[in-house]
Amino acid sequence: MTVTTLGLILIVACLVAIASSRLKLPYSVGLVAAGVGLSLAHVTFDLPLTPELIFTVFLPPLVFEAALQLHWQPFRRDLPVTLLLAFVGVPLGGAVVALGMHHFLHWGWMGSGLFGVLIAATDPVAVIAAFKEVKVAPRLSLLVESESLLNDGVAAVGFAILVGLAGGGHTASVPGIALSLLWTVLGGVATGAAVSGAALIVAGRTTDHLVEITLTTIAAYGSFLLAEHFHMSGVLASMTAGLIVGNIGFAGPITDTTHARMVAFWDYAAFLANSVIFILMGSRIADESADLFSRASLTALWLVLMGRAAAVYLLSWAFRPTRLRVDIRHQHILVWGGLRGALALALALAVPASVPERGAIVVAAFAVVAFSIFVQGLTMQPLMRALKLILPGDAQPKPELQPFPETNGH
Repeated sequence: MTVTTLGLILIVACLVAIASSRLKLPYSVGLVAAGVGLSLAHVTFDLPLTPELIFTVFLPPLVFEAALQLHWQPFRRDLPVTLLLAFVGVPLGGAVVALGMHHFLHWGWMGSGLFGVLIAATDPVAVIAAFKEVKVAPRLSLLVESESLLNDGVAAVGFAILVGLAGGGHTASVPGIALSLLWTVLGGVATGAAVSGAALIVAGRTTDHLVEITLTTIAAYGSFLLAEHFHMSGVLASMTAGLIVGNIGFAGPITDTTHARMVAFWDYAAFLANSVIFILMGSRIADESADLFSRASLTALWLVLMGRAAAVYLLSWAFRPTRLRVDIRHQHILVWGGLRGALALALALAVPASVPERGAIVVAAFAVVAFSIFVQGLTMQPLMRALKLILPGDAQPKPELQPFPETNGH
């Protein structure tokens, strides 16, 4: 990335942020629209949107920042719900998509499976931005963000396993798949805990906020890259690191004076990462515009919506007789708010060239992402108003400044 490219992206990001705030539009929608507009105006960036760029540069701070602001007590209380939606919902939604693509478009099973699992990864950036503009029940915001973090990890794990199967590696057997799954998931969590724990031990021996912030940067990137190096889940590693720093770190080793500065630093890191990703995403969507309305794209779109609906409604039904039951209106938001974003595109671009449907998979992924950002993202606030989910009062307080209040699970 050249200095000129970065400078142009930052200028556009600032202008979009100001305009989005005044127009009360989701910031991510404005960024993608800006990327599309710049591409149509023949303004190009010497920075291709590659899986390496998304995974190694931008994904760690996005995952870490989101997890940093999740409070452990409400997160743990709803963990059964989010775990079921992630570990069962992602395979279920992915299976609906895979079966449909194979049946309606006659894609091969491997191409259908890869597309099904990669498109199951959700990105709630636009939805969370809408939550910050209005006041909603804390549990709803928690469910959307925590479920997205977990299903991102599950989708990445499933994708890695299928790629291994496509290559005919050691995972091409039931025991091999089971061992690979355990290694990827548990190894990612353990790596995140180990790296963040070591960072907090060192942080407890200093009061210098610059050193403490640097240590959390090491925790975010170090856990992700270390886990990926050993074929574990980098997403789950960074998520675990963020949860530990945000809950254990802020309660002890991280000084009070550093707390606010650290939150501001990671807010900016997420702002910068989202700005670059969404602007480049818009530019790439413009390049793919001729194929976004193809039969494959339109088929993928309605299958993704059906798969998401099946996963959310069916699995939420399991909690109806318990204190963890999910309000039907919250289920509607989880379905329509299951936007697709950076991780889905990174995985699509990482589909092996040996898969015959690779080109169609990339185009279909961009089509689903474009629809989710522009249509679902722009209709989130009207939907919440129609469902009477917007509470009276001022704008929703930032979660890093005010802990989530207790909820009764209803």
